[in-house]
Amino acid sequence: MSGLKLFHTTKSGVTEVTPRLAEVEADVQGLVEAHMETLLGVRLLVSEYGTGPVHGGRIDSLGLDENGSPVIVEYKRGVDAGVINQGLFYLSWLVDHRAEFEHLVHDGLGATAASQVLWSGPRLICVAGDFTRYDVHAVREHRRSIDLVRYRLFGSDLLGLETVASVSCGTQAPRRAHRQSVAQAVADVQGASMAELANAVDEALLGLGDGVNCVERKQYRAYQRLRNFACVCPPQRSKLLVYLKVDPKDVDLVPGFTRDVSGLGHHGTGDLEVQLRTPRDVERAQDLFRASYAAA
Repeated sequence: MSGLKLFHTTKSGVTEVTPRLAEVEADVQGLVEAHMETLLGVRLLVSEYGTGPVHGGRIDSLGLDENGSPVIVEYKRGVDAGVINQGLFYLSWLVDHRAEFEHLVHDGLGATAASQVLWSGPRLICVAGDFTRYDVHAVREHRRSIDLVRYRLFGSDLLGLETVASVSCGTQAPRRAHRQSVAQAVADVQGASMAELANAVDEALLGLGDGVNCVERKQYRAYQRLRNFACVCPPQRSKLLVYLKVDPKDVDLVPGFTRDVSGLGHHGTGDLEVQLRTPRDVERAQDLFRASYAAA
């Protein structure tokens, strides 16, 4: 991992746990696929999916993320200059075979999930031992949603993942469109005050760090750092609801401000609901925003 050192602590001192790569690529794939939803926020549909005799490829992992976006995951044991181009090759196939993918979703996750596949931003996640600066530059030149994730194994039972680069196709334009749509949506509700509140939340979440991408759905807007860390619903008459990936048990819940929704249905993802009514509420929520961002 870049600059990261891990130590095992005992009463007598500390011992560094030396990072290592997997013995073979299949070990990385097997570990990630076994825990894909926890590690990447992606539900696995199928492994080693053949793309037919004409295309002649085999996709390592096909899945669906938290927002309904199709996801291709490709793995490499170490550094491989071809992993991005290989992934883009499969991503082009995926876009041209939407019905085939939706059939996989229908069989694996049901009709509702299949009907809600979000084709505006199919994703490629590359998991590898490392990437070069040329790889990082390359993903920023493509008009695709691509995440580069570096892995390391520590000892016999520890896995580390680090997002090296994360790019979402069309991030800038939807952000402006979102602000305009929010302003229009609240014009008949409570005027500029709710629009300003929504923009303040937008700025706060985007400003948490590099690599924050946004995904627009009809019912919510997801802020993503590989996985969702915040989902913002359209403004109501007097409040804005934000759902965070924070364990409500770790929070001193305040009636009218924070609420445990782990057992309740709601749009977006996250078990902690934050209710924002004023700019002061946005300031109060900053620590919760940061905790959710760190968890993702």
